[in-house]
Amino acid sequence: MAEALAQEIVHEIVSRKLPPGTLLSSEAQMLEDYGVGRGSLREALRILEVHGLITMKPGRNGGPMVIEVGTRDYGRMSTLFFHLGGMTFGQLIEARLVLEPMMARLAAERRGQELADKVADPDTTAVEDDSVYYAATTDFHRGVASMSGNPVLNLVSVSLEDVFRDQVTGLLSPEDERRHVLEVHAAIARAIAAGEADAAEQLMREHMQEYADWVTRRHPQLTDQVISWQ
Repeated sequence: MAEALAQEIVHEIVSRKLPPGTLLSSEAQMLEDYGVGRGSLREALRILEVHGLITMKPGRNGGPMVIEVGTRDYGRMSTLFFHLGGMTFGQLIEARLVLEPMMARLAAERRGQELADKVADPDTTAVEDDSVYYAATTDFHRGVASMSGNPVLNLVSVSLEDVFRDQVTGLLSPEDERRHVLEVHAAIARAIAAGEADAAEQLMREHMQEYADWVTRRHPQLTDQVISWQ
């Protein structure tokens, strides 16, 4: 009953296009609207809260409130299944090696222009500064994914990157490789903007393989490490 009710509440949120920050009906009103018991309603709301779809706003005028759901929420939920299945970081990297070149191809096929003017300049970026380099590279892959035109693949691809970044910190490319990374990013962005799907896919595959090889060399223990539930 609680799961069915949770699905009904989600359907209402979607069908009414309720934005983040919207308070749902009061408990009394929901009990009347859905014709269920208080226990089932509260369990349904707990299900939605655990999945990161609502939060319980405290106070006199509080109650269940819609919150923004993003790729990190999806990734966090996925880590439970990754952990239970004994899936490793090596397998996660392999999945990204398959997905991200395909995302670059799709972005090129629709001639996505968004990255062309946003990608960091390899010649002027202070790559020796970790924070500057991180800022210059952190949104590149999700930018490519967003240009693919497929929201399902975008969600999966970006959430895998989120899982990797959230659980493995400090894996920035070595300083002597950073300018090369930015040059590759710029080349991928140009290929996408020009609609060169084969080139965009190949460049992204080579780029991801270089990163995977570097992680394997520098942190070999990660390959067989099981992803933890976040």
